[in-house]
Amino acid sequence: MVSVALKAPIETPPKRSFRAQMHLAREDAIVSAVNRLLAEKGFDAMTVDEVAAEVGIAKASLYKHFPSKEDLAAAAMVRVMDRARAFLDKLHDAPAGTRPIDQLKAVARWTMEVQLAGEMPSLPSENSTLRTALTTNKAYVDGLMDVSDRLGAWITASQADGSLNPGLPPIAVLYTLFARACDPVLGFLKGSGQYTNEQIIDLVLSTCFDGLQSR
Repeated sequence: MVSVALKAPIETPPKRSFRAQMHLAREDAIVSAVNRLLAEKGFDAMTVDEVAAEVGIAKASLYKHFPSKEDLAAAAMVRVMDRARAFLDKLHDAPAGTRPIDQLKAVARWTMEVQLAGEMPSLPSENSTLRTALTTNKAYVDGLMDVSDRLGAWITASQADGSLNPGLPPIAVLYTLFARACDPVLGFLKGSGQYTNEQIIDLVLSTCFDGLQSR
Protein backbone atom coordinates (compact mmCIF):
# COMPACT_ATOMS: atom_id res chain seq x y z
CA MET A 1 0.00 0.00 0.00
CA VAL A 2 1.35 3.42 -0.91
CA SER A 3 1.11 5.91 1.87
CA VAL A 4 0.23 9.42 0.93
CA ALA A 5 1.64 12.22 3.02
CA LEU A 6 -0.94 14.86 3.67
CA LYS A 7 0.40 18.36 3.26
CA ALA A 8 -0.83 21.04 5.56
CA PRO A 9 -2.79 23.66 3.67
CA ILE A 10 -0.87 26.82 2.90
CA GLU A 11 -2.17 29.60 5.04
CA THR A 12 -2.75 32.88 3.31
CA PRO A 13 -2.45 36.06 5.35
CA PRO A 14 -5.80 37.50 6.35
CA LYS A 15 -7.04 40.13 3.96
CA ARG A 16 -7.03 43.62 5.37
CA SER A 17 -10.36 45.30 5.72
CA PHE A 18 -11.09 48.35 3.61
CA ARG A 19 -10.83 50.48 6.73
CA ALA A 20 -7.40 49.05 7.56
CA GLN A 21 -6.22 49.65 3.99
CA MET A 22 -7.38 53.26 4.16
CA HIS A 23 -5.62 53.69 7.50
CA LEU A 24 -2.33 52.46 6.04
CA ALA A 25 -2.76 54.56 2.90
CA ARG A 26 -3.28 57.67 5.02
CA GLU A 27 -0.21 56.89 7.12
CA ASP A 28 1.80 56.44 3.93
CA ALA A 29 0.60 59.83 2.67
CA ILE A 30 1.48 61.44 6.00
CA VAL A 31 5.01 60.00 6.01
CA SER A 32 5.54 61.05 2.39
CA ALA A 33 4.51 64.62 3.25
CA VAL A 34 6.74 64.66 6.33
CA ASN A 35 9.69 63.34 4.33
CA ARG A 36 9.29 66.07 1.71
CA LEU A 37 8.84 68.87 4.26
CA LEU A 38 11.80 67.72 6.35
CA ALA A 39 13.99 67.64 3.25
CA GLU A 40 12.75 71.05 2.13
CA LYS A 41 12.51 72.96 5.42
CA GLY A 42 14.12 70.89 8.15
CA PHE A 43 12.67 69.71 11.45
CA ASP A 44 12.59 73.04 13.28
CA ALA A 45 10.77 74.89 10.50
CA MET A 46 8.27 72.13 9.73
CA THR A 47 4.95 72.34 11.57
CA VAL A 48 2.29 69.72 12.23
CA ASP A 49 -0.26 72.09 10.68
CA GLU A 50 1.71 72.03 7.41
CA VAL A 51 1.78 68.24 7.40
CA ALA A 52 -1.97 68.02 8.00
CA ALA A 53 -2.65 70.58 5.26
CA GLU A 54 -0.36 68.75 2.85
CA VAL A 55 -2.25 65.49 3.38
CA GLY A 56 -5.65 67.20 3.49
CA ILE A 57 -6.72 66.06 6.94
CA ALA A 58 -7.43 67.76 10.26
CA LYS A 59 -4.60 68.02 12.77
CA ALA A 60 -6.66 65.94 15.22
CA SER A 61 -6.86 63.13 12.65
CA LEU A 62 -3.11 63.30 12.08
CA TYR A 63 -2.46 62.91 15.82
CA LYS A 64 -4.44 59.65 15.75
CA HIS A 65 -1.65 58.24 13.57
CA PHE A 66 1.38 60.00 15.05
CA PRO A 67 1.05 61.63 18.49
CA SER A 68 3.86 64.18 18.08
CA LYS A 69 6.07 66.03 15.64
CA GLU A 70 8.97 63.89 16.82
CA ASP A 71 7.06 60.71 16.02
CA LEU A 72 6.42 62.07 12.52
CA ALA A 73 10.15 62.60 12.04
CA ALA A 74 10.91 59.12 13.37
CA ALA A 75 8.47 57.60 10.87
CA ALA A 76 10.21 59.45 8.05
CA MET A 77 13.56 58.10 9.19
CA VAL A 78 12.18 54.56 9.34
CA ARG A 79 11.24 54.94 5.68
CA VAL A 80 14.75 56.16 4.84
CA MET A 81 16.25 53.15 6.65
CA ASP A 82 13.93 50.82 4.75
CA ARG A 83 15.07 52.37 1.46
CA ALA A 84 18.72 52.07 2.52
CA ARG A 85 18.32 48.41 3.43
CA ALA A 86 16.64 47.69 0.10
CA PHE A 87 19.55 49.37 -1.68
CA LEU A 88 22.09 47.35 0.33
CA ASP A 89 20.22 44.18 -0.60
CA LYS A 90 20.81 45.01 -4.26
CA LEU A 91 24.50 45.63 -3.64
CA HIS A 92 24.85 42.16 -2.11
CA ASP A 93 23.89 40.78 -5.52
CA ALA A 94 26.79 42.58 -7.19
CA PRO A 95 29.02 40.54 -9.54
CA ALA A 96 31.74 38.41 -8.02
CA GLY A 97 34.96 40.34 -7.58
CA THR A 98 33.29 43.63 -6.67
CA ARG A 99 35.53 45.27 -4.09
CA PRO A 100 34.19 46.34 -0.68
CA ILE A 101 35.42 49.89 -1.33
CA ASP A 102 33.25 50.01 -4.46
CA GLN A 103 30.26 48.96 -2.37
CA LEU A 104 30.94 51.80 0.06
CA LYS A 105 31.26 54.31 -2.77
CA ALA A 106 27.97 53.07 -4.22
CA VAL A 107 26.26 53.64 -0.86
CA ALA A 108 27.72 57.14 -0.54
CA ARG A 109 26.62 57.94 -4.10
CA TRP A 110 23.10 56.69 -3.39
CA THR A 111 22.71 58.80 -0.24
CA MET A 112 23.81 61.91 -2.13
CA GLU A 113 21.43 61.14 -4.99
CA VAL A 114 18.58 60.91 -2.49
CA GLN A 115 19.56 64.22 -0.89
CA LEU A 116 19.89 66.05 -4.21
CA ALA A 117 16.49 64.68 -5.22
CA GLY A 118 14.99 66.37 -2.15
CA GLU A 119 14.08 63.08 -0.49
CA MET A 120 16.43 63.03 2.51
CA PRO A 121 14.94 64.31 5.80
CA SER A 122 16.97 67.04 7.49
CA LEU A 123 17.06 66.62 11.27
CA PRO A 124 18.92 68.62 13.94
CA SER A 125 21.81 66.82 15.59
CA GLU A 126 21.05 68.32 19.01
CA ASN A 127 17.44 67.82 20.05
CA SER A 128 16.89 65.63 23.09
CA THR A 129 13.16 65.08 22.48
CA LEU A 130 13.75 64.04 18.88
CA ARG A 131 16.67 61.83 19.91
CA THR A 132 14.43 60.07 22.42
CA ALA A 133 11.75 59.50 19.78
CA LEU A 134 14.35 57.95 17.47
CA THR A 135 16.13 55.80 20.05
CA THR A 136 12.84 54.39 21.35
CA ASN A 137 11.53 53.58 17.86
CA LYS A 138 12.37 49.90 17.41
CA ALA A 139 11.93 49.90 13.63
CA TYR A 140 14.37 52.81 13.29
CA VAL A 141 16.94 51.37 15.70
CA ASP A 142 16.78 47.92 14.07
CA GLY A 143 17.23 49.50 10.63
CA LEU A 144 20.13 51.66 11.78
CA MET A 145 21.91 48.70 13.38
CA ASP A 146 21.45 46.57 10.27
CA VAL A 147 22.78 49.29 7.96
CA SER A 148 25.69 50.02 10.33
CA ASP A 149 26.66 46.35 10.57
CA ARG A 150 26.66 45.88 6.81
CA LEU A 151 28.66 49.03 6.14
CA GLY A 152 31.00 48.15 9.00
CA ALA A 153 31.84 44.81 7.36
CA TRP A 154 32.75 46.57 4.10
CA ILE A 155 34.78 49.18 5.98
CA THR A 156 36.92 46.63 7.82
CA ALA A 157 37.36 44.61 4.62
CA SER A 158 38.47 47.75 2.77
CA GLN A 159 40.96 48.54 5.51
CA ALA A 160 42.27 44.99 5.39
CA ASP A 161 42.93 45.14 1.64
CA GLY A 162 44.49 48.61 1.83
CA SER A 163 41.67 50.49 0.06
CA LEU A 164 41.01 52.55 3.19
CA ASN A 165 43.43 53.88 5.78
CA PRO A 166 43.71 51.08 8.39
CA GLY A 167 44.75 53.63 11.01
CA LEU A 168 41.29 55.20 11.07
CA PRO A 169 38.77 53.88 13.60
CA PRO A 170 36.03 52.12 11.60
CA ILE A 171 33.39 54.07 13.52
CA ALA A 172 34.89 57.35 12.24
CA VAL A 173 34.68 56.08 8.66
CA LEU A 174 31.09 54.94 9.24
CA TYR A 175 30.02 58.34 10.56
CA THR A 176 31.80 60.04 7.67
CA LEU A 177 29.70 58.01 5.26
CA PHE A 178 26.51 58.76 7.19
CA ALA A 179 27.37 62.47 7.01
CA ARG A 180 27.13 62.39 3.22
CA ALA A 181 23.36 62.06 3.59
CA CYS A 182 23.19 65.56 5.05
CA ASP A 183 26.29 67.16 3.55
CA PRO A 184 25.68 70.92 3.02
CA VAL A 185 28.38 70.98 0.34
CA LEU A 186 25.89 69.34 -2.03
CA GLY A 187 23.47 72.23 -1.64
CA PHE A 188 26.20 74.85 -1.97
CA LEU A 189 27.50 73.34 -5.20
CA LYS A 190 24.00 72.89 -6.60
CA GLY A 191 23.13 76.49 -5.71
CA SER A 192 26.14 77.73 -7.66
CA GLY A 193 24.55 76.49 -10.86
CA GLN A 194 27.93 75.44 -12.22
CA TYR A 195 27.59 71.67 -11.93
CA THR A 196 25.15 68.90 -12.72
CA ASN A 197 24.04 66.56 -9.94
CA GLU A 198 26.31 63.85 -11.31
CA GLN A 199 29.32 66.20 -11.30
CA ILE A 200 28.53 67.31 -7.75
CA ILE A 201 28.39 63.72 -6.54
CA ASP A 202 31.67 62.87 -8.27
CA LEU A 203 33.36 65.89 -6.67
CA VAL A 204 32.16 65.07 -3.17
CA LEU A 205 32.98 61.38 -3.59
CA SER A 206 36.50 62.34 -4.58
CA THR A 207 37.04 64.54 -1.54
CA CYS A 208 35.45 61.92 0.73
CA PHE A 209 37.48 58.93 -0.42
CA ASP A 210 40.63 60.54 -1.89
CA GLY A 211 41.06 63.55 0.38
CA LEU A 212 42.17 67.04 -0.60
CA GLN A 213 45.88 66.45 -1.09
CA SER A 214 47.29 66.61 -4.60
CA ARG A 215 48.11 63.26 -6.14
